[in-house]
Amino acid sequence: MDMWNLVDLDAPAGTRDPIVLHSGDGARAVMIKLDAGQALGDHEVKERAWVTVVEGEVRATAGDDEQRCGVGTLLTFAPGERHSLVADGGARILLLLAPWPGEGHYRGEEMAL
Repeated sequence: MDMWNLVDLDAPAGTRDPIVLHSGDGARAVMIKLDAGQALGDHEVKERAWVTVVEGEVRATAGDDEQRCGVGTLLTFAPGERHSLVADGGARILLLLAPWPGEGHYRGEEMAL
């Protein structure tokens, strides 16, 4: 069994650098800390994405739908669904991607030389 304390986990503040907690055949779990005003701009992923707000609040947008999401909120985005997350006051989120890697996901080790 592996275990993480998502609130106390040392995450580099303000860098948006993901901390990969787990990456296996079925799923990937990533922690991201956003400083006030930072965002994960409009993007899409190949996998289904689940986002849990662990700390703070984010504005989540997908298409014309925008929601304010506080601690404990769980969001899901379909593969290929464009979305963005903005942390006006700062936030810590847990991102789950499955299946990992999704069909068509770029894998660096498969890059031709």
